[in-house]
Amino acid sequence: MAEKALWLPDARTLVIGDLHFGKANHFRRAGLPVPTLAAIRNAENLIELLRKTDPLRTIFLGDLFHSHYNDDWEAVGQIVRHFPATHFELVIGNHDIMSEQQYLRQGISVSQEARIGAFLFTHEPMSQDEVPRGIVNVAGHIHPGARLEGKGKQSLLLPCFWQRDRQFILPAFGSLTGLGTILPSANDIVYLVADGKVLLWDIHKMSQLQ
Repeated sequence: MAEKALWLPDARTLVIGDLHFGKANHFRRAGLPVPTLAAIRNAENLIELLRKTDPLRTIFLGDLFHSHYNDDWEAVGQIVRHFPATHFELVIGNHDIMSEQQYLRQGISVSQEARIGAFLFTHEPMSQDEVPRGIVNVAGHIHPGARLEGKGKQSLLLPCFWQRDRQFILPAFGSLTGLGTILPSANDIVYLVADGKVLLWDIHKMSQLQ
């Protein structure tokens, strides 16, 4: 989806990677003047997406909350309670450091991985040797970005979905996450997210920027 999420219609399941709620609050406590608008945008984008898809199940692929408890965590609980027909679950990521009770208190179940049919959901991408045959590992963590470069040395880094052999990596949903430039191989498939659309990227013309 152009909202940087994955929708599985047959299972009515929404999959979201790397929201990093609370990151703006974390930065402000460290003395960095990050505006609250960023946190509000994250919440609004999530609410709009939940309304649009009306999922039975929502899987967060780790790093739902960026740091130790702060006030932004209560906003997460309010969103969850606003959608009682949706089961929310968190595949634990490296930034999900609060106690399990905090997640359960807000109505979010936690696990190390999740499974739907042939899809195995983890936070960090598994090595391709670890992925069982017949299974696709769906992960987040690396915040994939594709860099497009033009003839005039201009460049643009865009969030993307990165499909590899038995692996599908989601872009980060959060607005304060940054991007990690990927280096796809010839057999990979990359979908750019730009201007409210998902676009197939011709990786054989990676140096071209229109």
